Amino acid sequence: MQPPPATPGDPLDRVDTPALLVDLDAFERNLDRMAAETTARGLRLRPHAKTHKSTDVAKAQIARGAVGLCCQKVSEAEALVDGGVEDLLVSNQVAGGRKLGRLAQLARRARIGVCVDDAGNAADLARAAAAADAVIDVLIEIDVGAGRCGLRDPEAVVPLAQQIAAAPSLNFAGLQAYNGTAQHLRAPEERQSAIATAAEIVRRATTALSAAGLGCETVGGAGTGTYALEMAEGLWTELQPGSYCFMDADYAANGSPPDYEQSLTVLATIMSAPETGFAVCDAGHKACAIDSGLPRLASHPAVALTGASDEHGSIALPAGLALSVGDRLQLIPGHIDPTVNLHDWYVCHRGGRVEAVWPVTARGAMF
Repeated sequence: MQPPPATPGDPLDRVDTPALLVDLDAFERNLDRMAAETTARGLRLRPHAKTHKSTDVAKAQIARGAVGLCCQKVSEAEALVDGGVEDLLVSNQVAGGRKLGRLAQLARRARIGVCVDDAGNAADLARAAAAADAVIDVLIEIDVGAGRCGLRDPEAVVPLAQQIAAAPSLNFAGLQAYNGTAQHLRAPEERQSAIATAAEIVRRATTALSAAGLGCETVGGAGTGTYALEMAEGLWTELQPGSYCFMDADYAANGSPPDYEQSLTVLATIMSAPETGFAVCDAGHKACAIDSGLPRLASHPAVALTGASDEHGSIALPAGLALSVGDRLQLIPGHIDPTVNLHDWYVCHRGGRVEAVWPVTARGAMF
């Protein structure tokens, strides 16, 4: 881990760049808004830590009523538990003896859940948990439209749930029903149609479980782009949005959700301005993920970088914007999750000064 790019009390013009900036006022309003919405509906909120990978952010979400956090990897879960998070769902499949052993050991220190969609994997998980003298919560993942992991036949949840319920080291906790591809569908009617389809699949699965005499305490899922649709369907009990705390340019292009603010930017410095109307900043591929497009200028959100290399970001300057060497600008990443994973620190500011510096606790945790 590198030294932090700033210290509390610094003005923003003293922050080394590139750096992740968190506008604490906007960030806290985002957390408060999501907490209020889910509480008003009587739903549990389990935010996804794959966005922020931070125990500081996790604790702020838990302080506002979140029941715990989601993550995607065992190493993320280990980092968050080490940082004091006591309730985690690995909203993903975990395969391989070593990983399962680590997950089982972690379940001795915190409440741990995981997803399965395969009988053999469930049996391996049961053996690992028994060997560790631990109990692990298990959600059966069903494919509700993403075409990724999950049972394709919703009625097939019954024999797998029965197998899980029969294992003393496992607790059948319900269903995982998350459609990741729906989060970034551009048209509102497309997102609505996708979640209506997902709801019908969930309904078939829960009906099959009920007919077999099996309870379904949790139906988990929903992301930042669709959580309001899942809430309206009345089938999901635990929502798992991640990006809402920070937001990014791709969600802004969708116009969803409209009431959340861009609270995270990448601070960059102009390192070259070799000709009129053109400048180069020090934030390239190693500072901003570009899988959802090049970052945009926070001061001119319609303007994106025109190119990037490892350490350089090229900017064709719009009319009315002149930049010189040494000038600062804030960039809005296209996709926040992989952008965060490129950095060691958050520089949190309020009123023009650095208020706190938080580590990206689980940066690089991928196994």
